[in-house]
Amino acid sequence: MLQQTIVITNRDGLDAKSAAMLVQVACRYRSQIEQGSKIINGKSMMGVLSLGVGAHDQVTLMTNGADEKEAMQAVSAVLTSGFKG
Repeated sequence: MLQQTIVITNRDGLDAKSAAMLVQVACRYRSQIEQGSKIINGKSMMGVLSLGVGAHDQVTLMTNGADEKEAMQAVSAVLTSGFKG
């Protein structure tokens, strides 16, 4: 299992558009992708939106599975890019 804390720099936080981008990337991997204290499925649009993450909030990304390293790199890249895709 890998874990990384990331600050959301997108001014709108994890709104519907950025959540959709995150889920789209997460679904490319077999690994389970979760967010810290409130465990959600990072491959679920409703799960991601239920976090209520705003600008400058921290999320703890966890990946677990056969391709966890690749999943961590891809998902963290989306989160740190400000969703500029």
